[in-house]
Amino acid sequence: MPSDSSPKPESATPPPGSRSPSPPADKTLTLRALVSTKDAGVIIGKGGKNVAELRDRTGVKAGVSKVNPGVHERVLTVTGSIHAVAKAYTLIITQLVSANPSSPISASPPSSSHTSIRLLISHNLMGTIIGRQGLKIKAIQDSSGARMIAAKDMLPQSTERIVDVQGSPESIGHAIEEIGKCLLEDWERGLGTVLFNPTLTHDDRGGNRRASHGYAGGGSSYNGGSRRTNGDTNRSHKSPPASPLGSPTSQSQSPSNLRTQNISIPSDMVGCIIGRNGTKITEIRRLSGSKISIAKTPHDETGERMFTIVGTPEANEKALFLLYHQLESEKERRVGRDAQQQTESQD
Repeated sequence: MPSDSSPKPESATPPPGSRSPSPPADKTLTLRALVSTKDAGVIIGKGGKNVAELRDRTGVKAGVSKVNPGVHERVLTVTGSIHAVAKAYTLIITQLVSANPSSPISASPPSSSHTSIRLLISHNLMGTIIGRQGLKIKAIQDSSGARMIAAKDMLPQSTERIVDVQGSPESIGHAIEEIGKCLLEDWERGLGTVLFNPTLTHDDRGGNRRASHGYAGGGSSYNGGSRRTNGDTNRSHKSPPASPLGSPTSQSQSPSNLRTQNISIPSDMVGCIIGRNGTKITEIRRLSGSKISIAKTPHDETGERMFTIVGTPEANEKALFLLYHQLESEKERRVGRDAQQQTESQD
């Protein structure tokens, strides 16, 4: 296995729950992807040769997160201009397709090869990529020739979701460039993202959670699942867990460093967050330090209810994490209940 010699500042993945950075400067995009440990070795190269060459050829900053014992996935982070990031991912995917860790990055990607890359996108920015009634994701697919599948659920302990981009290295690179434009145009929605960090818990629970439901578009067609996706992005953000959380909107900063973040929650999950006599939401407010208000009626045709969170960036992050944890617990409880009912009905 090639040694991981990429510089620490670029190769280290921020710990879960860490705060999203300030606005991107000069249209700088940070895009993260989930890769296998084996692929990470190919990307880095012996003595860091491949990743160093990638930086030289594209001008990006690139690195892979450290190995977690027992975990077979790592996070690739690429930062640069939209065009440079897209080019870097095209070269990386081309190299992975070659399946030869010692081969240098190829200048001409084999257009006939079909592969995929699992991008990590903030839940709050997902709606920006999908667009109204799926029109944006369909347009990206039509123009690039790539297929995009957006996972419905957020990843554990984060507010990031996987977007699986499939196709030739060239078509994936084109799709990534279009995705990057979407993310930078609406970057404020990504503030407060909790970045995903591969852990044993994630691995044990089935690994990468590919999108078997949610938004899927194939070639020129778009097949929508639930419309519950206004997600976030991968532009230098931290990732928390995932559940059927709704669509966070923008955050604004006040003079006292308070921010407001709106997220929409499926109506059938609102009760589990509020708790009996409001005990659970009261506890989340107390532990996070954020003020949380809940709309009395759904805000659109999805039937979702808007939660408004007001507090410091750190407090809001904590509130998001606690909300997610509550949603995830309820989801697991319901899955267990349904499984038990199914077993009882078979007896």
